[in-house]
Amino acid sequence: MQSAIEAGNFRRDLFYRLNVFPIEIPPLRERKEDIPILVEYFIQRYASKLGKKIQSASRKTMDLLQSYSWPGNIRELQNVIERSIIVCDTEQFSVDEHWLVQESCQAQPAGQPLSDLLVIQTKEMIEAALAESGGRVSGPSGAAGKLGMPASTLESKIKSLKINKYLFKKST
Repeated sequence: MQSAIEAGNFRRDLFYRLNVFPIEIPPLRERKEDIPILVEYFIQRYASKLGKKIQSASRKTMDLLQSYSWPGNIRELQNVIERSIIVCDTEQFSVDEHWLVQESCQAQPAGQPLSDLLVIQTKEMIEAALAESGGRVSGPSGAAGKLGMPASTLESKIKSLKINKYLFKKST
């Protein structure tokens, strides 16, 4: 930190304000015992935000979450849980184990730009919400509501990502 201050990249006064009581917290992969508490907190937070009643996480899901290395730390855990809540249609919380493999740093192709990965992930989330809503974009049970965005924004994203929303329509 001292070198950043000397190089002019970090303000000295800000350093002293932030350095009142330094706290070092190890990465999530070194604190596996914290994962169940964090999972419970994030489930409650996102389930209530999305109006869903999630009762519990399965033992298999908890084991899966605790065995993952979390290269993105707590923010990655938070994103995985929010994504899972969006597509969850039962009272039992679960995580698609393929999401963890795809989001792992080792699983990503070395030269693939972050923007490409974000497009893929966005497309997957939209398709999952469309599948859950039976292809419906707007309305209280529509994909836009499940994703927490205006229907017009979702329509634009569907168009730009070339998603065929009609593939998700439920036949009656």
